[in-house]
Amino acid sequence: MGTTKTIQVKVKPNARVSLLEAPGGGGIWQAQLKSPPVDGKANEELVALVAERFGCRKSAVSIKSGASGRTKLVQIEGL
Repeated sequence: MGTTKTIQVKVKPNARVSLLEAPGGGGIWQAQLKSPPVDGKANEELVALVAERFGCRKSAVSIKSGASGRTKLVQIEGL
C-alpha cells in the first residue's frame, strides 16, 4: 500500500491543449483543459491528466473539493 497525496490545482478550461504543469514557487499545479466546464467534462479530463502524470489508475484520483470552482484539491491514492 502506498500513501495518499493531495495537490492543489488551478484549472483553465477551454484551452487549446491539455496540459498539467508542475508547481512553481507557490506549490499550485496549473492545468489547461480542452474540455468546457459543462457536465463534469473538465473534471473528467483533469482526473485523466493527473492519473497519467503520476502513473496511476484514474480510479485512484479523486477531486476532494472545488469540483465546481477553478481551484481544486485533488487526492491521489497509492503513490
